[in-house]
Amino acid sequence: MKFLEKYYPIILAFLSFLYSIYLWFSGQELEGLYVGLWPVTILGFAIAIRQRRNDSN
Repeated sequence: MKFLEKYYPIILAFLSFLYSIYLWFSGQELEGLYVGLWPVTILGFAIAIRQRRNDSN
C-alpha cells in the first residue's frame, strides 16, 4: 500500500502517456496531443500537493 501512495502519480502519468500514444497511432492525432499534456499536469499537481503536505507538518 505504501508503494501506491508514493508512486500513484507516476503510474497515472505513464498510463496517460500510453493512452496518448494509442490515440496518435489509431489516427486521432489531435486527441493524442491533448491527452499527451496530461502527464505533465498530473506530475505538476502531485508535486504541488506533496509540497503543501510537507509545509503543513
